[in-house]
Amino acid sequence: MTWIKFCATTNLADAEHSVAAGANAIGFIFATSPRQIDVALASQIVAALPVEVEKIGIVVNETPQRAADIASQVGLTGVQLHGDEPTQQIAEFRRALGTRRIVKTLQARQLLVTGYGMALVEEYLHQPENLDAILLDSGTPAVRGGTGKPFDWQAAVPLVARIRAEIPVIVAGGLNPQNVGEAIRLFEPWGVDVVSGVEREVGKKDQAKLLAFTAAVRATAAA
Repeated sequence: MTWIKFCATTNLADAEHSVAAGANAIGFIFATSPRQIDVALASQIVAALPVEVEKIGIVVNETPQRAADIASQVGLTGVQLHGDEPTQQIAEFRRALGTRRIVKTLQARQLLVTGYGMALVEEYLHQPENLDAILLDSGTPAVRGGTGKPFDWQAAVPLVARIRAEIPVIVAGGLNPQNVGEAIRLFEPWGVDVVSGVEREVGKKDQAKLLAFTAAVRATAAA
């Protein structure tokens, strides 16, 4: 079954709608963003969610100890490293976060246009004991995520296949109820992650889109 994360949750109602729609994980952004949430509010939301639903915190260029502090205060089950965290620092995050899920975000745009993209990926793949998944996002030079725009899927097929051979891969970036099925058929990812594709406005989820997204994922898996 394809793992689904509805990310950038800013309020309890949206979290509850996401769970009702069938989310496996709820994401919270603890970095500068129009969808940023503070630790106190996030902890209140997490406390109200079912135990079986994963709670993932997104951090950008935080120290391992700070990431662990946020995770502990909020009650997170995992952390998504969405910044420029160097490969040699991932082991420190593992030590600080223990058994919590660690996901490293990589920008597909950068990997596909630079000559060292695959070499960078290999550096992460060589430490599977420290990473639970790699998330491929779109991003732009100015915005790390939540752009609503897909990366070049066809160009990324070999990249995703290489990652998937070693570690679970999560696809993000411009997904929505209309195209997520195509992404799953093309990449066969372990998981999918969505923000803008299930919003009615920035920071506010659309209940109908949440349900449609989950339905599209499950229908593709069933087929």
